[in-house]
Amino acid sequence: MNMQKRVSLFGATGSIGDSTVNIVEQYPEQFRFVVLTANTDSKKLINLARKFQPDYVAIADAEKVDEVRHGLNDLPIEVLAGRDGLDIAAQVPTDFAMAAIVGFAGLQSTLKLIEQGTRIGLANKECLAAAGGLFMQRAKQYGAEILPVDSEHNAAFQLLNNISQYDLHKLTLTASGGPFRDWSMDDMMNVSVEQATNHPIWSMGPKITVDSATLMNKGLELIEAQHLFALNADQLDVLVHPQSVVHALITLKDGTLMSHKAVPDMRGPIAFCMGWPERLSANIAAPNLADIKSLNFFEPDRERFPCLALAEQAMHKGGAMPTILNAANEIAVQAFLDQRIGFMQISEIVEYTMAHTGSLNTHAAVGSFSSLGEVLDCDLGARHLAQEKVKKMSV
Repeated sequence: MNMQKRVSLFGATGSIGDSTVNIVEQYPEQFRFVVLTANTDSKKLINLARKFQPDYVAIADAEKVDEVRHGLNDLPIEVLAGRDGLDIAAQVPTDFAMAAIVGFAGLQSTLKLIEQGTRIGLANKECLAAAGGLFMQRAKQYGAEILPVDSEHNAAFQLLNNISQYDLHKLTLTASGGPFRDWSMDDMMNVSVEQATNHPIWSMGPKITVDSATLMNKGLELIEAQHLFALNADQLDVLVHPQSVVHALITLKDGTLMSHKAVPDMRGPIAFCMGWPERLSANIAAPNLADIKSLNFFEPDRERFPCLALAEQAMHKGGAMPTILNAANEIAVQAFLDQRIGFMQISEIVEYTMAHTGSLNTHAAVGSFSSLGEVLDCDLGARHLAQEKVKKMSV
């Protein structure tokens, strides 16, 4: 009898996709891809599809669908395209779905996956940053199991297992501090795209790497953790930890401090999620503390890294504010990558958009969104505000 688990991989050509493929390659008897999706990298998608021969592939860039179909025309693989294609792919029966599409673009397909009531490895923090209340409500409604893939949240998930909410005082996520941890404010005013996309520890895509450099990534992760673990904003904190060995810490009401330690390798959290509740070996060695010798922790500097403070502000305010924060940040980061604005102007655009939310006329200014349509409207309005600010700064 075939005991392979069916795996859908949304975002197959990114860094999380690469690590997920690595785990499937290590355990071919346990896992089989049924869906692979990509945004624009048609060549890599074709190569992956030819190797693993899933039932479906989807390319978000509809203009590249003919290229994908031509590359796979000798195989019995159905090729889908565009947002509708991603939605169809999300309805293909699966035992485990990796949600690794970067940014807000991953929300709609992940909500479709939830409707299957399946197990989802969530590697897209923007889903929860932009629509956390709606997302978790839908997961509960359909009985979907959400397992966090981000190294910090995966660590927190393991630490909090069998810990009651009553006993928990605080959850602390760690941040490497990014490439500019020790830079002065003056130096950071002149950061180049090349410098901002060169992370000292992790290998990630450009958007997430810039978010790590501004510490917005950690701010979004705080909002994500708030929804994943049903915590109050006051129960969440951040410490800068340059070695990236300790990924999360929990403080209990009796003063006990517990931490999760692992080498910085995304194959570990991915293998954990794919094997849960059993543990799969990802062929990763444990940290050698004698070799490491010291582990350092610092309070983050919110003046040099205002994106973190803005994210914490959005987390405490709730309602539509995290959605607005996320939308403005995506616009600002892309403008920086396009060399239209400077590095430190990313936070200026986010702050401006958050301060002008009255013009958005959103129904979720207080409370949570009741539909995906409300989220999309709020997101679109915030993007327009941020884009107008970018235009003024680019002149």
